[in-house]
Amino acid sequence: MPNMATGKIVLKRGKEKPILNHHPWIFSGAIHRVENANDGDTVDVYDAAGDASSRTRGSKGNLRDDASGEWLARAAYNSRSQIAARVWTFERGEEIDATFFTNKIARAREIRKLTGNATRLVNAESDFLPGIVVDQYGDFLVVQFLTLGAELHKEMIVDVLKEIVLNDVISVVRPSSFVVRGIYERSDVDVRKKEGLKETTGVLFGEEPPDKIEIEENNARFLVDVKRGHKTGFYLDQRVNRLRALPYLRGDVLNAFAYTGAFGVYAAKCNDARVLNLDASASALELARENFALNGVEANAEFVVADAFEKLREYRAEGKKFDAIVLDPPKFVTSQANLERAARGYKDLNMLAFQLLRPNGFLITFSCSGLVDAKLFQQIVFSAAVDGKRDAQIIERLGQSPDHPIGLNFPEGEYLKGLAVRVM
Repeated sequence: MPNMATGKIVLKRGKEKPILNHHPWIFSGAIHRVENANDGDTVDVYDAAGDASSRTRGSKGNLRDDASGEWLARAAYNSRSQIAARVWTFERGEEIDATFFTNKIARAREIRKLTGNATRLVNAESDFLPGIVVDQYGDFLVVQFLTLGAELHKEMIVDVLKEIVLNDVISVVRPSSFVVRGIYERSDVDVRKKEGLKETTGVLFGEEPPDKIEIEENNARFLVDVKRGHKTGFYLDQRVNRLRALPYLRGDVLNAFAYTGAFGVYAAKCNDARVLNLDASASALELARENFALNGVEANAEFVVADAFEKLREYRAEGKKFDAIVLDPPKFVTSQANLERAARGYKDLNMLAFQLLRPNGFLITFSCSGLVDAKLFQQIVFSAAVDGKRDAQIIERLGQSPDHPIGLNFPEGEYLKGLAVRVM
């Protein structure tokens, strides 16, 4: 099992600052030289001093070193990825072994205050564990290994989870008789292709999860398909937002991109709202229907299988109006190259929503695209209001739940942003 540093990376002159600031990513363009490292190896990272080819000429023609030649970090190397190295540790001499993962996972779980029986236990780089995601749903853990470094340590990480999560973590927040029955892998995400990895799913420990797991969240109940659902089965990152949006979700509510209906269930259960759930996936809406029934509010719900862009235009043509609209679309931006096109998509969607709202109606709108920051997203929503000929005001700013922390050294971890907007 890989743990000892077997190779070395030397950065280009002047490229050490992000690492000195403890940013966990090293892009391929920042690397000057790689020594004795194969893909997946743990490597030590140094700045450029001492490497003759990294020196520059002084004013009198003499060679000089512009960097200190210091050890900077220990990372997982992968030449196949644009992010060529992901830092495991900034502590010199720290080995990447079972003790390392035990300490990191234990530290991550200390900040989790479980609401109901579903939460994110490990949030990848933002918990200082690049490429590793661990979610809990009832009696099961669902894990993702998103990078080559994480993949090659999979067996060790699963052993650590069995040891500290099964025997210690859960007992802190649940009765001592509570036992996790299995660990299931959902590494079926596109980002693995950029790491040279195939998508993979399956049981890593214990039992296979049932087709539907029942969870509790803020006094609501939901059925989750952890084997086939989006992400690891449920949008855990929206838990706090579902509560914060409640004051605005009254009357006739359109829950667009409804997935399995969570925002709509809250509105119907707590506010007796009439909810139209719209999604392109018939299977997701079937589970949404079950979730409304599970909470005793199926009479408040309507379910429409359709493309949201097309259906919202149809509603506009019909003169249909709503008191509140939730827009929680999937990730539109996959790379910098399609950012402009994705921004147009967000703008069009929000403009349609503005035009479908009654006066004093509320728009709860989100973007989960990491490349769309909060400032850009606000600009997009503003432009949508202008094109929709609506005046509006921001009532609240929304973000990911506390079990999805954001490392101050890793601003890229802040991917979910939202606005609660009132139409004047």
